[in-house]
Amino acid sequence: MFIDKVDIYVKAGNGGNGCVSFRREKYVSHGGPDGGDGGKGGDIVFVIDPGASTLLAFKNRRRFIAANGADGMKRKFYGASGADTLIAVPRGTVIRDRDTGRIIKDMSSDEPFVFLKGGKGGWGNVHFATPTRQAPRFAKSGITGREANITLELKTIADVGLVGYPNAGKSTLLSVISAARPKIADYPFTTLQPQLGVVSVHGGSFVVADIPGLIDGAGEGRGLGHDFLRHIERCRLILHLVDISASERPSPIGDVLSINSELAVFSAELSERPQIIAANKSDIGFDEDKLAELREWAEEKGYPVFLISAATGEGVPELINAVYNELQKLPPVRVYESEELPEPEDGALRETEVTKEGGVYYVTGEWLVRVCGNVNFDDSESLSYFQRVLRNGGVIQKLEDAGIQEGDTVDIYGIQFDFMY
Repeated sequence: MFIDKVDIYVKAGNGGNGCVSFRREKYVSHGGPDGGDGGKGGDIVFVIDPGASTLLAFKNRRRFIAANGADGMKRKFYGASGADTLIAVPRGTVIRDRDTGRIIKDMSSDEPFVFLKGGKGGWGNVHFATPTRQAPRFAKSGITGREANITLELKTIADVGLVGYPNAGKSTLLSVISAARPKIADYPFTTLQPQLGVVSVHGGSFVVADIPGLIDGAGEGRGLGHDFLRHIERCRLILHLVDISASERPSPIGDVLSINSELAVFSAELSERPQIIAANKSDIGFDEDKLAELREWAEEKGYPVFLISAATGEGVPELINAVYNELQKLPPVRVYESEELPEPEDGALRETEVTKEGGVYYVTGEWLVRVCGNVNFDDSESLSYFQRVLRNGGVIQKLEDAGIQEGDTVDIYGIQFDFMY
């Protein structure tokens, strides 16, 4: 089974919570706080699997969640960091945001990519000791790890895209010029997935991708071509195979025009790539007039035409030399640039919204979720700390602007209290 596009859910690990603890040792009076910090959550990391050529590994697993950091412990012991989750993908996989289609990363190099960093661990109560607050009974909770819904899209890395109608001889040619062994048979759609072959020439080499299933309407989704055209988006050169014998289709030049129109429907950029036309099946006879017509049209477009027979090897060495020489003039294989989102400003991270419903003032804001998790509501010092955070964060001012009066009820994510000046 060939899978080249999947949607998955990923989440980095949460940071561990800080610990509330006090030294209790013999002969040590007023030991003070000794709660340790929580451990960092695990990261989501993408790595290249050199042995993979499809996304089949994601058929039955679509959720990847990194381990959480451990909570802090007494005696100032730090919690253990959560293990990273490594996600192995084939080379050439493009990671996109599922909702916007934004390119996050093109996995074309061997370097691991840290996509989501785990949440930081919370501080233990040892950090909150001051000369006036010597026994803090509160600590910070760990930061929640980020999550994302993403799409993995495999775009084969190849120098040359081999295109043409079914039974034009693409698989035969690939088997002749490389060590690839695609299935070869005399019926349409013999090849059901992209095939790669490495061609050695003049001490160098290049990679050819055989793209199956191009028929009329492929660019709009008919046949198999729409699913696989993405695999030649990176190609620097198009090698267009046409059946010059017209044994199955009457017009070789019509075939070239039809396939090129499908490429244009799929991608205008792809249709403008340099092309070399290989007029195949010369060994079973052909019409000289049709060959001349094809050459005349191709000359106007700047496309070289080579008469070959993949079955007998006639003309194939000349074709391969021409492909290799043309590649030397072209830029390297395309790597997709990441479309990074701008970092939010500091103020955006502390946005707060106040709404009034049924006499209750509801306060929301992402940053407040963590603040509420840090508070020990049974401890006066912790409550004082909570009030200072609300005032310094502008929450009190927003409540006053909304018209709150002393004694009115405030709700912050389920925590309710009466407003007091």
